[in-house]
Amino acid sequence: MFVIEDTYRQQGLRRGLLRILKEKGIDNPEVLGAIGKVPRHVFLERAFLEHAYDDKAFPIGEGQTISQPYTVARQSILLEVQKGHKVLEIGTGSGYQCCVLLTLGAKVFSIEYNQNLFRTYTNLLQRMGYNATFRCGDGSLGWPTYAPFDRILVTAGAPAVPDALIAQLAPNGIIVIPVGADRQQRMLRIRKDAHGNITSEDCGEAAFVPLLGENGWDKTSFFNR
Repeated sequence: MFVIEDTYRQQGLRRGLLRILKEKGIDNPEVLGAIGKVPRHVFLERAFLEHAYDDKAFPIGEGQTISQPYTVARQSILLEVQKGHKVLEIGTGSGYQCCVLLTLGAKVFSIEYNQNLFRTYTNLLQRMGYNATFRCGDGSLGWPTYAPFDRILVTAGAPAVPDALIAQLAPNGIIVIPVGADRQQRMLRIRKDAHGNITSEDCGEAAFVPLLGENGWDKTSFFNR
């Protein structure tokens, strides 16, 4: 199903993607470097291989997508990841964002709600040599066993910022999360200071699949809005 090889041609296409991202305003050298190293084509089915380095989202099954590279870069920059940070990722999906975080030097704990995606893509990442801690379950509840986290990244649109995630955020930590329904989503950056005070920053429009789970959307109500 997946082509686990990285040819000179694919590496050249990846350099072309970096030029596109720079033209769109992505100027963080660490994030650009990570995206330049992760072979995005590996996460796509053969039908999409020729377009793997277009700045577009593509379906990966189960009603989910691999995020647009610009979106991955943008969220990664907002997260302000530093080497050694313990990062909770809500929504493993294809694993592409997870690999970018790992390449940035983060220690990643990633939760995927959908069992089929979990089996397919966690197996793929392990075959590729990317080492994160994975779990299939309700990401809207966070992962208390490994809390607190320096950073929390949510890759699905939530109805509100879950209290559970704020509680599991370490002092001086950051949550990046899209909030809202469908085309009304806003990308929020939540900060917790050393005293536990919370501030929120609106970082613009967002468009993600819904966050499902106890603190997420009911799938039917989300798509009927």
